[in-house]
Amino acid sequence: MKENFCSDLNSSSQQMVTSYCLPDECWETIFKFNINDDDNHNRRYLNSLSLISKQFLSITNRLRFSLTVYDGSTCFLGLLKRFINLNSLTLATSFYFNIEVDKILIKISCFPLKLTSLSLPHYCTIPANGLRSFSQKITTVTSLTCYQIRLLNTSDLFLIAECFPLLQQLDFSYPSGCKNFTSYEDGVEAISLALIKLRKVNLSGFPINDQSLFHLFNNCKQLEEVILFDCHEITNQGLASALCERPTLTSLSFSNSLYNNPEHIQVFAISHFIESLVSLKSLACIALWKLNISDELLHSIAREGLPLTRFVLLHCSGHSYDGIICLLSKCQRIQHLDLQYTYFLKDQHVIELSSFLGDLVSINLSNCYELTKSALFTLAKNCPSLSEIKMERVFGNDIEGDSDSLAKFGVYPQLKVLYLGDNSWLSDEIIIIFASIFPNLQLLDLNLCDHISEVGICEVLRKCCKIRHLNIAGCSRVKLHGMNFVVPKLEVLNLSYTKVDDETLYIISKNCCGLLQLLLEHCNDVTEKGVKHVAENCTQMRKIKIENSSRVKDALFFTDVRKVLC
Repeated sequence: MKENFCSDLNSSSQQMVTSYCLPDECWETIFKFNINDDDNHNRRYLNSLSLISKQFLSITNRLRFSLTVYDGSTCFLGLLKRFINLNSLTLATSFYFNIEVDKILIKISCFPLKLTSLSLPHYCTIPANGLRSFSQKITTVTSLTCYQIRLLNTSDLFLIAECFPLLQQLDFSYPSGCKNFTSYEDGVEAISLALIKLRKVNLSGFPINDQSLFHLFNNCKQLEEVILFDCHEITNQGLASALCERPTLTSLSFSNSLYNNPEHIQVFAISHFIESLVSLKSLACIALWKLNISDELLHSIAREGLPLTRFVLLHCSGHSYDGIICLLSKCQRIQHLDLQYTYFLKDQHVIELSSFLGDLVSINLSNCYELTKSALFTLAKNCPSLSEIKMERVFGNDIEGDSDSLAKFGVYPQLKVLYLGDNSWLSDEIIIIFASIFPNLQLLDLNLCDHISEVGICEVLRKCCKIRHLNIAGCSRVKLHGMNFVVPKLEVLNLSYTKVDDETLYIISKNCCGLLQLLLEHCNDVTEKGVKHVAENCTQMRKIKIENSSRVKDALFFTDVRKVLC
């Protein structure tokens, strides 16, 4: 009997070992099948697998495709040997880091990487020597982000044109220290001639004028998506002329801050611009910000039946509800709709509009002050694909028979993201009903909703067990002392401007062990003792941010919480 038992045990063990020793290719396929598009989820999933064996560690190293570097030192360079399949590298903002960008890029160029995406730190100057060395060795970059670059000059544009001829995406938005707009014309023209594969460009806040815009649209034959917010020197006439040069454009985002200029009250009712815009037969995205938009323009878009999937009128004026419903009734493929600051919108309008929004995935109605919470539930009920609603700062007048009326709306598991910040009408009773109606919430933003308490928050966390991101910054009645249950999937928690204390942090460390980020700005009852307790017990933590806390000696910002324990 004993011998038979031992024999069976050995046989079973051998089978387990045999089944475990699959080829790397098989395990890699299995791992990829379980990875979704959520970066935080991927990180946690791959971290867990890498601990099982050296084989799994090797495989998961090959499945790391992006890396964000916060530390200014070169200690991260060892990771470039491990993650041989990296295709995206982001050098994040740090004052001390910016000084060393040239040196770091030169060292990165020594690794046999095939990066396709590179993001430079905010507020740094263009690292000319580093980019030259980098581009000579790593020739595969197709996406370059230079957001908020300091002291941009024309020679920097010539450098980019020289170093990265294969660019398909370029972000040069909001540079600082730019003075003479006309001095950049030659640089923009050089970029437009050199980057013949450019498909997407973001020049928001960039010193570009009508002539430079014309060069860009005329020379970049493959250009599809253009973002031009806060481009003060671009006129209606200049934009219209440029659009005529690029009829294949699929996405246009534009503002020129002429909103308050009386001379431009009807700037976007001019027939030349309307004709140019509606001639873009492949246009899937229109995003207009702080402009005077006429009903004539909206009616013209409707008549042409443009294939819009994203439509944004952010803080625009000059149009009416008639223009909006005309457009939405004709363009019924819209998935993303943003009508922020559309002051005339009422609940009845939302009811009518929702009948044309069967494909809607996300909607932003923040600062539409005439809306109430009934608009929110109407959207959830009538839009079966809707997963994200933003309704911050709306009046939200009470519905008659409040809780009974809300309870009759049913259950809508498709809704996963809800932004309701700065709404004084929100109460514990209402958010508890939210938890029942929207059981699959993954992100809930209730910042500055000071009428809710920890009773409501705790009940939401109990019922919505899939929540990963919770923002209750500025909710002064919340301490979370009553959270005596595990919240397994919570990854980001913002408790800034609240009265949380060390006891709160102790409870969080026990019940939210999967936290990745914890924000504690202006939390005056928190001490270093509480912070260290979280750092010791939340082993997945990547960021703890503490600023302006009277009981912490120095402002703390940890991107690696192990520093807390030093």
